[in-house]
Amino acid sequence: MKISERELFQHVMMGFMMEADPMLAMLKWITEQLMQIEAEYKAGANKNEHNESRKTYFSGYRPRRFDTRMGTMYLMVPKLRQGGYVPFFVTAKKRSEEALIGIIQEAYINGVSTRKIERLAKEMGIEGISASQVSQINKGLDEQVETFRNRPLQSEYPFIYVDALYEKIRSNKRVVSTAMMIAYGVGMDGKREVLAIEPFYSESNESWRAFFKKLKQRGLQTCALVISDAHQGIQNAVKSELTGTSWQRCKVHFIRNILAYVSPKSKVLFSDRLKQIWLQKTYEDARTQTDIFIQEYQTRYPEAIQCLEEGLEDSLQFFHFDFIDHRRISSTNVLERLNREVRRRSRVVGIFPSRESYLRLLTSYLMEYTEEWEVERSYIQPQKLELVMIKREELLQSAA
Repeated sequence: MKISERELFQHVMMGFMMEADPMLAMLKWITEQLMQIEAEYKAGANKNEHNESRKTYFSGYRPRRFDTRMGTMYLMVPKLRQGGYVPFFVTAKKRSEEALIGIIQEAYINGVSTRKIERLAKEMGIEGISASQVSQINKGLDEQVETFRNRPLQSEYPFIYVDALYEKIRSNKRVVSTAMMIAYGVGMDGKREVLAIEPFYSESNESWRAFFKKLKQRGLQTCALVISDAHQGIQNAVKSELTGTSWQRCKVHFIRNILAYVSPKSKVLFSDRLKQIWLQKTYEDARTQTDIFIQEYQTRYPEAIQCLEEGLEDSLQFFHFDFIDHRRISSTNVLERLNREVRRRSRVVGIFPSRESYLRLLTSYLMEYTEEWEVERSYIQPQKLELVMIKREELLQSAA
């Protein structure tokens, strides 16, 4: 028996009337229908439909909290294998904004508020949020943060960039500087991804080794090049935990180290000449340029030249992957830009009330960046990354 559209509508409406909040239930149903329509349009076909115009496939759902004026809904947002999907109507607070609210309220709850935080809270209009509401927000965020930080990783990441951020955090009635170690990688699909965020009280050999061990436990097996500053703990951890991986000393940090031995009056000219080493097209040209530079400045700045000679080889490893744009793998600039954005936001807090609150905020920001990168073009072409892994094996065989 065929049901008319009117009878179908009445049946659906009767179902809503049985809900505790009929209006909220109707809104949730509408948003779910809109998401399904939008996701199918983006995929180029309906779910389970065979269609030549299909662009990608559905890959389950992810839960997302959605706050509205009618109340809070928990939506099941469709996931697409390629391109990602974010509903067009999601205009509620981002995770990072919720995390910032949680930090401010946590500061009040723990009695460590300041005039600056108080003023910020008023500007955000959150004076009336109760401790129970804050707890609910933080609980939802903590679950997402833990899922993101412990998710399985791909087995191969041709390039991994690592660095540490430091923030002032209250601990046992004291303010201590705490390190957040971050790994950022480029997968075989050419997409960028934040791989790990781990809190430690210092950058020691043991902490960096534990950091890389956890990456391996989550699935990482192979990496061609790790890019970082010259911290000894990172170097030792790469050697012990990622056997067969080359280490690239960030050329930007290295140049700063060398310039520390140069007089202020000569720094501009010296720096311009020094940078030419890493702008050469080949490894051999870079070594030739280095010899010319050393002859020119050996007598005038012997300490700077000694620093250059000691760290040069580690700063030239990117030349072995000559089919990759050198600007992308010769320094940690990509990670530094990300860190600056994080610091710009964290400055509004000043001193964090707890390590958990900072981890929550930092991870929330980085999750949003990772989601944005999923829908962007490849950072490095996948075909070139396949050549990177082939080159890695060749370097290992030549070193054997």
